[in-house]
Amino acid sequence: MVNLTPTELERYSRQMMLPNFGELAQKRLKSATVLVTGVGGLGGTAALYLAVAGVGRLILVRGGDLRLDDMNRQILMTHDWVGQPRVFKAKETLEGINPDVQIEAIHDYITPENVDELVQSADMALDCAHNFTERNLLNAACVRWRKPMVEAAMDGMEAYLTTIIPGVTPCLSCLFPEKPDWDRRGFSVLGAVSGTLACLTALEAVKLITGFSQPLLSQLLTIDLNRMEFAKRRSQRDRACPVCGNSAPWRYAQSGSMEPTSNFTK
Repeated sequence: MVNLTPTELERYSRQMMLPNFGELAQKRLKSATVLVTGVGGLGGTAALYLAVAGVGRLILVRGGDLRLDDMNRQILMTHDWVGQPRVFKAKETLEGINPDVQIEAIHDYITPENVDELVQSADMALDCAHNFTERNLLNAACVRWRKPMVEAAMDGMEAYLTTIIPGVTPCLSCLFPEKPDWDRRGFSVLGAVSGTLACLTALEAVKLITGFSQPLLSQLLTIDLNRMEFAKRRSQRDRACPVCGNSAPWRYAQSGSMEPTSNFTK
């Protein structure tokens, strides 16, 4: 396992004081590679908290350029960057905050052509994309390659969050067999709402990587920030799910048991 430098020991000393955390959990964070899709108000803010927590490597994936109406929530951005690829500004900002974290910025969306390589290169994924097309692709690839995924989404003042471990918990297709028809640019959003969900998303990832506390496994956290209501709902795997069920096509293409393959879920 990796060692921590004197600078890292000082930087992360306050979180290493947490019960069941300590230096071992910090080393696990440093050893981890996390794929973050979306890198906007949700994904970018989650990436920020993973970077300051000491995750060793972040792979940021987001196509498109920064728009002025992104600026109410995308805290890694600056006004002078409007019109330019936001993912490169995210990388620059995160490296300025924590130079010990390796950041790879990919100016692209999740596609059928790139999703398998991206998922295979990481230990886990954060699903923060702004449409279900990318979410479905990422979910299927994480199931295919048996990589954990933190699933987080919001619309208006409402949000949901869960952690998916293939073969253990329901996948996204189990939870939402019929996908909402979201307008990828027209949804309402308040920055504090996406930021609230982003912090919880990063916390789920840290819990899963380190094992210091229990993540949301087979539980869907629903959030109504109009009323400040948080509820946890039990969820079940669908054995007939076309993505992760017993007859899913990918099962015939590879051998081996249905066990997670990331470093921290074995």
